[in-house]
Amino acid sequence: MMQYFTSDTHFYHADLLGDNDFAPRPFADVETMNQTIIDHWNARVTDQDTVYHLGDVALYFTRPAKLSYERVLAILAQLNGKIVFIKGNHDSRAFFKYLAAHDPQLNGQPKFEFHDVGVLIKYDHRQYYMTHYPMMMGIVKQIINLHGHIHHYAVNVKENINVGVDTPEVDYLDHTVPFGTPFSLAEIEQMVNGKAIDFAKRQ
Repeated sequence: MMQYFTSDTHFYHADLLGDNDFAPRPFADVETMNQTIIDHWNARVTDQDTVYHLGDVALYFTRPAKLSYERVLAILAQLNGKIVFIKGNHDSRAFFKYLAAHDPQLNGQPKFEFHDVGVLIKYDHRQYYMTHYPMMMGIVKQIINLHGHIHHYAVNVKENINVGVDTPEVDYLDHTVPFGTPFSLAEIEQMVNGKAIDFAKRQ
């Protein structure tokens, strides 16, 4: 059983397609983008694994809202593994309630779990605080904030690691990760260590 991390999938978010200043995604249409994320997610994650999704699942506005929830659920149901959601600024309580009420179940248990603010896990003498927004923690030892929200930007603090699908922190990895693939703990560690080395050089 592995743990993986992702954020800001923004399923159905057409405004991110093509060339834009915020978070350009090189896809012809949202269907292609959605399918690419599904394929890359499932190439890595199995149904025995857990993925922490740090918010902003989708941006899809239609009336009635239930129709957009149904379509997003149809995508989430195709993704392997248990998904632990941390609420992003684009995730409404009504949307999470809908997902909880229509949980597709996994191995006889709920597939989805929901948190309003954050989740803490411990791994290898380190604590990972997972939040949607980057958290300013001040001077800390062995605490890393995994976050999303800022797309292709990075916080200028070595303890903050952006795990979003379009994070620039992938530059700290020694290999390429296909777009939309949730990051492994080993990759997170490599980002943490790479960023620490990078910051030490700047001193």
